[in-house]
Amino acid sequence: MTLPTFSPHDDPGPDFAGLVRRVGLAPEPPAGALSADLLPPHGTTVVAVRYADGVVMAGDRRATSGNLISHRTIEKVFPADRYSGVAIAGAAGPAVEMVTLFQLQLEHYEKVEGQHLSLEGKANQLSQMVRSHLPAAMQGLAVVPLFAGYDLHRGTGRLFQYDVTGGRYEEQDFASSGSGMLHAGTVVKLGFRRELERGDVVDLALKALWTAADEDSATGGPDARRGIWPVIATISADGYQRVGDEEMATRFAALLEADREVRGATGAGGSI
Repeated sequence: MTLPTFSPHDDPGPDFAGLVRRVGLAPEPPAGALSADLLPPHGTTVVAVRYADGVVMAGDRRATSGNLISHRTIEKVFPADRYSGVAIAGAAGPAVEMVTLFQLQLEHYEKVEGQHLSLEGKANQLSQMVRSHLPAAMQGLAVVPLFAGYDLHRGTGRLFQYDVTGGRYEEQDFASSGSGMLHAGTVVKLGFRRELERGDVVDLALKALWTAADEDSATGGPDARRGIWPVIATISADGYQRVGDEEMATRFAALLEADREVRGATGAGGSI
């Protein structure tokens, strides 16, 4: 394999995504609309919520192809680097590819520059990637991520939302994306408090995904029978940390018990 070389005035520098495009490794968008028989798997609901020590990111595990469940255990929340994470909603294949390229971009920048890219810079870089994906999005392969991280300079968690054109919007408290975003976002909005601690905000994110799954067929809720739990991660001064499945099972059992007590006291049905 021959490595590409560049003249000094044409050096791509720390922009790994730009390097990939320049050497012709970026995939070409489809020439036309996809056939209904070739519907790719789509990831659905993800949320991000700020709390006292940082930010929590959460995503359900279901991917759908039209009205079919194509995957029950897909992961939609990934570490971007030690102090940031990205959650994906939309066409699963391009979304995972975008996350992989984003991770490489941040690692490449750190190696070339000898320092971490600022959280603002990371958010801007992901915005450019989403914008460059617009031709594919117009063919039905849209990717709409959430980005969040712990800002080491400000000492606080921050989160960003995007649209398919690459528009980047910083949210103050919480954000959601995907087909179940309305239901999940409503639960978070009603339960959000700025002083929430880690356990409280993990419970809130779990409750949001559970409620979204109850209303949106494309969102998968916690599946105790199969041992499938949402991916929930905290990002704080201690870095990116995924919540373990054992803790998820314990917290979900507590939420179920609280729901039974509420329904028993009020005589109402439904979920919490």
